Amino acid sequence: MRTTTENAQLALLLEVSGTPKPGNVDRHREYEDLRFEHFVTGAVCARDGLRLAAGGAEVGESFRRAVAGMSQQSGGNTQFGALLVVTPLVRASAAHELTPEGSRNIVAETTVEDAEKFYKAFEYVDVAVDDPPEGMEPLDVRRGADAVATIRERGITLENVMERSADRDGVAAEWVDGFPRTFGAAQTILDGTGPVTDRAAEAYLDLLADEPDTFVVTKHGQETAEEVRRRAVAVRDGEEDVEAFADELVERGINPGTTADIVAGALFVALERGLEV
Repeated sequence: MRTTTENAQLALLLEVSGTPKPGNVDRHREYEDLRFEHFVTGAVCARDGLRLAAGGAEVGESFRRAVAGMSQQSGGNTQFGALLVVTPLVRASAAHELTPEGSRNIVAETTVEDAEKFYKAFEYVDVAVDDPPEGMEPLDVRRGADAVATIRERGITLENVMERSADRDGVAAEWVDGFPRTFGAAQTILDGTGPVTDRAAEAYLDLLADEPDTFVVTKHGQETAEEVRRRAVAVRDGEEDVEAFADELVERGINPGTTADIVAGALFVALERGLEV
């Protein structure tokens, strides 16, 4: 029987193995400087942080350790967002509360120290984020540890950090709302048939068709994100070829990373709920 830590790592590995996954690295498509092997290595090296969360450790330190491990490959940021989805879910599972309500409880219990560790995780890899709203520059996550003094001074918890970003970041919105898209996609995967990687790819396409990907918004703008969403609907409805769409997005450098992050979390939930592999 696999442990919770092993299921968390397996979820990361299954996510990157799903194909076609328009715009993102999978076992058939890569970017010149970001390859399938980098994601596999990131999943393996994130183990220590995931094991901390599975053992009941604080979310912030578990996440920081997972990101530190993930960064031990030459591709850069492979799974920062995926780990941000998966880590609190691992902690919820450790508390026997792997439900939307249980996940909200884990988020509500986060502390100022958790927020500090979250900010420090940004020092390991480059993460594409929006500029902070006017007046919030001292809390720009790209400042990393330099923002810790402000976090302490203002008493900001990790839940507060996510609340401030939820209107423009899909992963933060999952944290605040009890991971609704993650749990929904997990059920889709559990209800599906065929290879798990195919089910994961189908869940990815469904999520991409449902909402504009916020990572695409950050890197390419709202109009491009909406175009990607509309075309994902067309693919899902059989009006456009998924393989051609996937190739085109890679060629354009448009990678819906938030959608992939949510699928990683969904795979973890499904595995913990008995998904056979």
